[in-house]
Amino acid sequence: MDSRRAIVVLVIACLAYVVAVLQRTTIGVVGVDATTRFSIDATALSTLAVLQLGVYASLQIPVGVLIDRFGPRALIAAGALSMALGQTAVGLASELGVAVVGRVLVGAGDAMTFLSVLRLLGAWFSPRRLPQLQQWVGTLGQSGQLLSALPFAALLGLAGWTTAFLSAASLSLLATLLVIVAVRDVPTDHVDERALTLRIALARLAEALRRPGTRLGFWAHAVTQSSPTMFVLLWGYPFLSIGLGYSRELTGWLLGLIVVAGALAGPVIGLLSARFPLRRSSIVLGIVTMTAIAWAALLLPEQPPPLPAVIVFLTLLAVGGPGSLIGFDFARTFNPSASHGAATGFVNVGGFLTTVVLILVVGLALDAVSVGTTPDDLYAWQNWRVAFAVQYPVIGLAVIGLIVARRRTRRRLVEEEGIAVAPLWTALVAQWRRRG
Repeated sequence: MDSRRAIVVLVIACLAYVVAVLQRTTIGVVGVDATTRFSIDATALSTLAVLQLGVYASLQIPVGVLIDRFGPRALIAAGALSMALGQTAVGLASELGVAVVGRVLVGAGDAMTFLSVLRLLGAWFSPRRLPQLQQWVGTLGQSGQLLSALPFAALLGLAGWTTAFLSAASLSLLATLLVIVAVRDVPTDHVDERALTLRIALARLAEALRRPGTRLGFWAHAVTQSSPTMFVLLWGYPFLSIGLGYSRELTGWLLGLIVVAGALAGPVIGLLSARFPLRRSSIVLGIVTMTAIAWAALLLPEQPPPLPAVIVFLTLLAVGGPGSLIGFDFARTFNPSASHGAATGFVNVGGFLTTVVLILVVGLALDAVSVGTTPDDLYAWQNWRVAFAVQYPVIGLAVIGLIVARRRTRRRLVEEEGIAVAPLWTALVAQWRRRG
């Protein structure tokens, strides 16, 4: 394998993913501006994001099948072009309907990107390196969120809505050209395992869905990714800027902190996943528990929290981002390489479908408890305490799904490979006794 060509493919694929995350998260930065520009309430604003994510989530399985059939290069290029068109429509929109069409195109293009990048990694790098490399790429991709929170937000304030969105669209056009020119699906000495027909690709999808490890990945992605994505994608900006009264600049830096914290946590999670592959679900449950405690500590006090407490909260919330990549690791290890596109597509549905539900119910809760229609009334601190609390029953149901899928996966491991996974506390006691 040409290692230099592999690095080129990796860099350009990562760039395409960074740009996709930038386009995805611009809606969160413009939440307050969109409320004024289109004269909409919180429910309508959440609907704008929900439609984008709904398209993203609904296309994950079809995109996975298409990757297995046509290869990742074509999907990345098509996705970048779709996002460029979508952001152009949003930038020129003066009515909500046009913005909705634009965000639908952004969601469709975004849906094609990350799964394709994961497929490229599997083709160009060894399985031994994939868990950590996957974490590095996933974490690096989130720097697109940093770009939307800082330079995009600054450009929005200085040059206005249209200039900011057209500038973002130009980055997707650049990504399209780079992918077409320099990316290839597989190395020259690698066997191309693409399905010869869509029927074969769909058959591989059916096989992947029958594996309990694939469903375990679905629920692992759902419980870890949904809360931080809901916050970053839409509700974090109005919560910080109006609910807590922070300036646009400080709000941007705080949202950027989530990216930095995730970048620090990602390699650690990747190392733990690679070293303790039979304990990956326990790592996921630990992340979910930590996130639930962080939300409770933020929302229970009646008075708004001080800035240091908000920084700690955002740092802990950020861990769910890299933690969600464990779901893709389940899809990779419990499925043959020829089915990775379909399996990872199904896993990715978990997090974004749950995110859609959270965004919508938080918006409905804000409108239900608000005493007025102005942004200051709508996004007051007391309203956020109620609205964010609706996450608990939603994610709680997903945790139940995770536990059920884990039991079935472990049962399959015993039946097919003779590997029995003892409860975590039993393993810890045994380890302690051996060291003693």
